[in-house]
Amino acid sequence: MNRVIRKILRACRLYDAVVDLKKWLAGTEAEYVKFYSQFVSSGDICFDIGANVGRRTGVFLKLGATVITVEPQDHCMALLRKKYGNNNKVVLVQKAVGDKQGQAEMMICDSHSLSSLSTKWIESVKASGRYSSCTWNRTVTVPVVTLDDLISQHGKPAFMKIDVEGFEYEALKGLSQPVSAACFEFTPELMDSTLSCIDYLFGIGPAEFNYCLEDQPMTFVLPEWCPYLQIRESLESLRNTGTVGDIYVRFGG
Repeated sequence: MNRVIRKILRACRLYDAVVDLKKWLAGTEAEYVKFYSQFVSSGDICFDIGANVGRRTGVFLKLGATVITVEPQDHCMALLRKKYGNNNKVVLVQKAVGDKQGQAEMMICDSHSLSSLSTKWIESVKASGRYSSCTWNRTVTVPVVTLDDLISQHGKPAFMKIDVEGFEYEALKGLSQPVSAACFEFTPELMDSTLSCIDYLFGIGPAEFNYCLEDQPMTFVLPEWCPYLQIRESLESLRNTGTVGDIYVRFGG
């Protein structure tokens, strides 16, 4: 799908529906269910942090989990309420996640999946040209909660997915205790921040890591889960390659 078509669909508020249909026709959701079954079992709690329109929430529900779905944007939360508002296995939380409770300014993008609390990330992805056609033309004040707060209120998750467009380190700093497993996005523009995330997680407790690339999001690159120093070396090797993907961490391994 090229940029012009994406822009037209977003302007008509049809982009999410088209993406959902495309994923359904391709059987992608079933593949995600199979992939995440290694982390999530029926009866577990999952956190979907930066849920956007809740595609990952749907995957966790198919695995029988209760999902704490966290998303600060009004437009996205309206869609989430329409989709999951009557589902007693979904708790909708209209907040951002950070290193402390309070409020923060969120920059709203014309592509809502790219709205962010990180001005550094926005400046970096515009400068790199990766999202040069997007605009962040307004800000909103959003409430902020920590991961520790969410655990205190809803219980410790078996898995948490974090997709917060460059705000990963700040989000993870609000976690002071190991969870079973988690994933978060890494981008070439903020590799130093990604390494800080790795350092922070290693400081919480015994952890091992793996990662997937954007074009193969359900295939681990490394044949085995690796320790702290090895994942750092792997990420350093990607620093200037323009690679995007997801880091996975599990504790107690």
